[in-house]
Amino acid sequence: MKRETILAQAGSRWDETTGSLSMPIYQTSTFRHPALGESTGYDYSRSGNPTRAVLEETVAALDGGCRGLAFASGLAAIDAVLHLFSPGDRLLVTEDLYGGTFRLLDDVYAKLGLETVYVDTSSVEKVRAAWGEDVKALFIESPTNPLLKVADISALCALAKERGALSIVDNTFLTPFLHRPIEHGADICVYSGSKYLSGHNDLVAGLLVAADKDMGEKLYYYQNAIGAVLGPQDCWLLLRGLKTLALRMERHGENALKVANYLKGHPRISAVHYPGLPDHPAHELSRRQAEGFGGMLSFEVETPELVPSILSRVKIFHFAESLGGVESLITFPAEQTHSDMPPRLRERLGINERLLRVSVGPEHYTDLIADLEQALA
Repeated sequence: MKRETILAQAGSRWDETTGSLSMPIYQTSTFRHPALGESTGYDYSRSGNPTRAVLEETVAALDGGCRGLAFASGLAAIDAVLHLFSPGDRLLVTEDLYGGTFRLLDDVYAKLGLETVYVDTSSVEKVRAAWGEDVKALFIESPTNPLLKVADISALCALAKERGALSIVDNTFLTPFLHRPIEHGADICVYSGSKYLSGHNDLVAGLLVAADKDMGEKLYYYQNAIGAVLGPQDCWLLLRGLKTLALRMERHGENALKVANYLKGHPRISAVHYPGLPDHPAHELSRRQAEGFGGMLSFEVETPELVPSILSRVKIFHFAESLGGVESLITFPAEQTHSDMPPRLRERLGINERLLRVSVGPEHYTDLIADLEQALA
């Protein structure tokens, strides 16, 4: 079944009793047992809920995985993955990744004995060179947040498998509609469901997809044991958002390319980071391994003094964190999403005082460009 059909039909045939096309919201904490020693398959909503189950099955099917799991946030999903490891284990991690993931690794799990080695995962050779003893997993974010670097997922997952390590890919920016890392050898896919998957800036959620049954069972154990599950109301909202994911991702990508081309020609812009531009270092790699470039881009202005002026002048773009919704957003990573990174590290990675990140929405592209034009004037 094609991805568009999986999305549009999600949950539409589950309720055989009434024929409801919309998956019902099972707003219950507990379920009645038919008899002693018998179960309907549902006992307590932390362990399983029908609305959540349909969401998890849909995402697993979309990503080509064996099992999906829904969490209360993207960081809760990553936290469950990190419970797979023990003190003394070492992870190789994308260096310019989401600031919340950096905080979780450096401020929380470092104290518990988990060692993180940051590396430029856009270079297979740099990853190979950084590989040392006790590396248990490779955690890849691609495209990266906020610099839009792209990793060769097939090559990196093959390297991890060769070294007996897990490969984990945060695929939030592209979604499984445009890119399916499991098909390229990934063991686990991570998503912030708050972003493109829900698509409407109205919920917080996280999702994992496991490539095989054993990994799915391990992750489910931690999902149930820790209990940071997504509630049925938010599961239903996320299912509803998924139904239009195909349409939205196509429009996000079309608009982002037009905005990127406009910014590239602007005299006050010194750099534009978007894989859809032919001169982006990973343009051809992106074309080979994905079916689109997504709706995220970042750009650098001439001087830091331009940043507050732009942020105060935009009228259609919202100055806000997050991404992937139908409203276009503009973000200043150095003081918002990546403020927990040490300033020297941010500067070395290119997350500087001139960098702005844009989540390009499905509005009419001429309005978006006109808004940036007047803000940059």
